Amino acid sequence: MPKILLAEDDNDMRRFLVKALENAGFQVSSHDNGMSAYQRLREEPFEMLLTDIVMPEMDGIELARRASELDPDIKIMFITGFAAVALNSDSEAPKNAKVLSKPVHLRELVSEVNKMLAA
Repeated sequence: MPKILLAEDDNDMRRFLVKALENAGFQVSSHDNGMSAYQRLREEPFEMLLTDIVMPEMDGIELARRASELDPDIKIMFITGFAAVALNSDSEAPKNAKVLSKPVHLRELVSEVNKMLAA
């Protein structure tokens, strides 16, 4: 069962994403800020990081950058209302990261997660 680390500061959105991913057969560890998600990444490996961009303590781009340093093979997906920020060529976001814009449809999310993990 693939393990996904989810970082999302919106409680309702986080619960919604966890339920959808678990129903699709993934093991999910969820966190409400980038710093606690980063601490968890340091404790155990995950196949994918699914993160919001705008969060307290550590934003999603910094979290993704640090996650890539810990594990260059980790798959990274941003779910954000600020897609232009992640796509900005000046940002330090990992270049192979996928960006989904909020609101995200569950079928699209699960489909994109499956595609990334299969790649």
